[in-house]
Amino acid sequence: MKKAYLTLTFVFFTLFVFSQKPAYIIYNAKGKKVSYKKMLKDLNKKDVILFGELHNNAIAHWLELEVTKDIYKSKTVVLGAEMLEADNQPQLNNYLAGVIDAKTLDTVARLWPNYKTDYAPLVNFSKDHTLPFIATNIPRRYASLVYKKGFGALDTLSAKEKEWIAPLPIAFDSELPTYKNILKMMGDHGTPELVMAQAIKDATMAHFILKNYKPNTTFIHYNGAYHSNNYEGILWYLKRENTSLQYATLSTVSQKDISKLEEEHLNVANYIICVDADMTNTY
Repeated sequence: MKKAYLTLTFVFFTLFVFSQKPAYIIYNAKGKKVSYKKMLKDLNKKDVILFGELHNNAIAHWLELEVTKDIYKSKTVVLGAEMLEADNQPQLNNYLAGVIDAKTLDTVARLWPNYKTDYAPLVNFSKDHTLPFIATNIPRRYASLVYKKGFGALDTLSAKEKEWIAPLPIAFDSELPTYKNILKMMGDHGTPELVMAQAIKDATMAHFILKNYKPNTTFIHYNGAYHSNNYEGILWYLKRENTSLQYATLSTVSQKDISKLEEEHLNVANYIICVDADMTNTY
């Protein structure tokens, strides 16, 4: 009787588990479904992880925190993000050290509108565990300068200002598919300078990742998926400077039907988080 009860319980449990509608499915680059556990096992072997998100996607933000927590269980981690700009590093350090509170940080640093809901949990995890959190992005005023006048405009910056961007001159390949696609998407609004503005962000983020990477740790970087999709963007610059590190990229995509990864999303990253398109956005 006891055996029959256990069997029946198992059957009901199995039916319950497999009848749930998933909010997301993880795929590898070839479009094969991968368990979170298997992905995590692989990520634990990497030196640098580029977690490509959709900025308003709640699942991506949740998984960023979960991946970070789980890797931290077995490795020392350094965190960094596109959403914080390099010249705000002193303010961020003051917050991490407890010198200023969250309200003051919001006043003295240029935080994204969705910082409190989407990025504060990551920064607070760093704070709670005394981990470095690196503001990797170029100050937006300099990206805007490149957008208007090209790379040459950066030569006019002071030595102090140049500390907040990748070393000049900036390596640049306008023929990379990712950059060419920007021009295609923007149509008549696309300019060579627009692509340069994207590249200076990628180069600067890569620069601060490598500058703050420490041996025997994992640097987890949070960025918009387009900055690391197709193994280009940030990753292209990272590999130019250091080919000895082990890198992994994640991307977040949205589909109406997540049971099979659409062809356009194949090979965009080592792991693709496919989220149901009906998922509520954070903004």
